[in-house]
Amino acid sequence: MILLALPQSSADGESVGLIDALFMAVSAVCVTGLAVLEPGSDFSYFGQTVILLLVQLGGLGFMIFGVTVAILVGKVMGLKYRLLLQPTTNTFSARGIFRLAMTILLLALALEAVTALILTIHWSGEMGWVEASYASIFHSVMAFNNAGFTLFDNSMEDYLGDPLVNVSLSALFITGGLGFMVLVDLFRKRSLRKLSLHSKLVLVTSGSLLIGGFLFLFMVELFNPATEGLSLTERLLAAYFQSATPRSAGFNTVDIGNMLVASQFFIIVLMFIGASTGGTGGGIKTNTFAIIVLATINTFRSGHQVHAFHRKIALETVMRALAVVVSSLAWIIGTTLLLSITEGLHNVHFLTTLFDVVSGFSTAGLSMGLTEELSPIGKIIMMITMFVGRLGPLTLAYLLTYKQRPSRINYPEDKVLIG
Repeated sequence: MILLALPQSSADGESVGLIDALFMAVSAVCVTGLAVLEPGSDFSYFGQTVILLLVQLGGLGFMIFGVTVAILVGKVMGLKYRLLLQPTTNTFSARGIFRLAMTILLLALALEAVTALILTIHWSGEMGWVEASYASIFHSVMAFNNAGFTLFDNSMEDYLGDPLVNVSLSALFITGGLGFMVLVDLFRKRSLRKLSLHSKLVLVTSGSLLIGGFLFLFMVELFNPATEGLSLTERLLAAYFQSATPRSAGFNTVDIGNMLVASQFFIIVLMFIGASTGGTGGGIKTNTFAIIVLATINTFRSGHQVHAFHRKIALETVMRALAVVVSSLAWIIGTTLLLSITEGLHNVHFLTTLFDVVSGFSTAGLSMGLTEELSPIGKIIMMITMFVGRLGPLTLAYLLTYKQRPSRINYPEDKVLIG
């Protein structure tokens, strides 16, 4: 906040103000991408660099950076710190945690560098080599970390029909959203049958949502008068990109506000599901969504255990997934009600409020226009929502009840009618 509030961070040499600077800092650290100011026109190169570094730190995790620095200076970490790092990388074992941290960092930088090189060559004729290099690095970092900040005032709408920009950016934020453990698992085993249950669930769910989202948006938007001037190629690219970006990326190649209501609501659902555990995106996570679906199907079938790919899923995992979904819905409902009150004087449509709230909570970064018009109290509410969404509802619950002792009382079982 302090750095972004400096006059040197502003494009016109005047401070952007503490509230707006804090909002941009929170959005960057939480890798959300929601903005009350335009990074490309309202911030100087210094301010844009601050945002870029905050996104990189927020995406890869402060603890991974701390471990990397500790390794480089030769400091030896004990078991206590290895166990502390374990939840950050979402690994199942504390063994080899430091090697994993280095692998994550090198993998992230390598993917960002390759994409930046491709975009630099592609944009060099349009912007020149220097501007193209800068824009490519900025957007590659944003894409991998699933943050939706761009240097262009209309996001990626000017590149709606550009296959290279669409594919390269989407491939990067899909990869970042899969989760580091899935990427490492794929690299080490190189066989779908040998992958862990977690990796299989993530890949199948992510692929299903991507394909299903593409088909739904393509078919529905055929009836949208706003898309009449688009060619078939542009329609296909638009449907593909808008089905991938709600999974916490934040870029858009069409104006979300001009899409049909059915498409906007469907994007809300995709944003709520989000990316995968251990990745750079937000939401309840694809693996959580998969477990809830499997548990529901199992209940309809009157099964005794939840399973997938011939593996049993522990009841504790199912209850954890349920807690994540319920607490997330509770926060979204409460925040939507609050913003409906604080921003109600501006005659904001309910769907617009719900859209931006889900986007903030899921750190997606897409907006239908509410965020830019938020009142000071509305900005504070949205900042808290982004922080809670990034930290995770269940993590907050564990933090508040960490020192409580488990109950030693076992109550008699009884039945309650459902439905």
